[in-house]
Amino acid sequence: MRGNPKLQNPMFFVANTEERLPKVHPLRAIKHRADEVLKQMQRVFDAAYSETGRPGIPPEALLKALLLQALYSIPSERRLVDAINWNLLYRWFCDLDPDQAVWDATAFTHNRERFERHGLVQKFFERVVASALVEQYASNDHFTVDGTLIQSWASLKSFRPKEERVNKPPAQDGSNPSVDFRGEKRRNETHQSTTDPEARLARKSKGMAALLCHSGHALMENRHGLCLDIAIAVADGHAERDTAEKLLRRLARRHGIKPKTVGADRGFEAGEFLRTMEEDLHVTPHVPLTAERVISQGPAGDARRRMLRRMKTQGYALSQRARKKIEQMFGWMKQAGGLRKVRHVGRWKIQQVAYLWAAAFNLLRLAHLEAAT
Repeated sequence: MRGNPKLQNPMFFVANTEERLPKVHPLRAIKHRADEVLKQMQRVFDAAYSETGRPGIPPEALLKALLLQALYSIPSERRLVDAINWNLLYRWFCDLDPDQAVWDATAFTHNRERFERHGLVQKFFERVVASALVEQYASNDHFTVDGTLIQSWASLKSFRPKEERVNKPPAQDGSNPSVDFRGEKRRNETHQSTTDPEARLARKSKGMAALLCHSGHALMENRHGLCLDIAIAVADGHAERDTAEKLLRRLARRHGIKPKTVGADRGFEAGEFLRTMEEDLHVTPHVPLTAERVISQGPAGDARRRMLRRMKTQGYALSQRARKKIEQMFGWMKQAGGLRKVRHVGRWKIQQVAYLWAAAFNLLRLAHLEAAT
């Protein structure tokens, strides 16, 4: 029998979000872990906000809303607020009643500087990492470092000579003039983006187009592929090795972990980096070398020769096999999370986004690991 459509909506209705959400939904485990971490940060939140004045939006709700943006690939904060407004699942995750008004999108802008000043996003990410270490989901011995390029929001048309006048007359074509770069040599030493001055012209490899980029770096544990640290640096071609050393030192300082082995790709094969890993950090590097024979002398050359012998061991083969997980992590953050081309100008803002996206990746990964046990 054909049913008739109901043309008149009821004036009152009762909806239980807990009953509508499946018991095995991964967002349940993510919300539980996020709430536990946020409870541990109550003193930090109290120190960041004044005891007097008009009550603001809880920072817990803002952080969980940004987690939703990463998990569900929501392109902007305005679209995020719209989605929370009509989606009961998102309201449940942010602890909003079905009839409660949602804040304006500018709330993220107003609180971004406060979050940076008190390090709230970074502390949230670090506590997520600490919970994974306590529950022994993360390895204490074997790790991987890698870097990637993150495209800036600035256009190549904004990459202009540094000595060019800022207040020059407007172009005839309006705000989007036609520009011909043929025959012009543009370098980071002589040119700078007027939209994002911290972005640098860089390319992933030879033969590929050069774009305005920032450099992203991550430290991953090899057991389950969890991100233990992430950093945004200048894309100068040397940031991979320099930032990798900083991430390893920061891991020991924050969590008291001294890795035994660290895997990496061929971009880390410099002899000085290998020597620093072995002698200064007391870590065994697992880095593939392009040369079949090392002729350089000194401590750097000796480190490269030891690496050539180490490439024949089973531990090196296992480390390189586990290293692929960091590519999967970068792929998720770029494709699903939207970190391929950031929509924020300023390296400190991009660092906030990177911490949030890495926290969302870890929470999702931990939810799947918990369901599998």
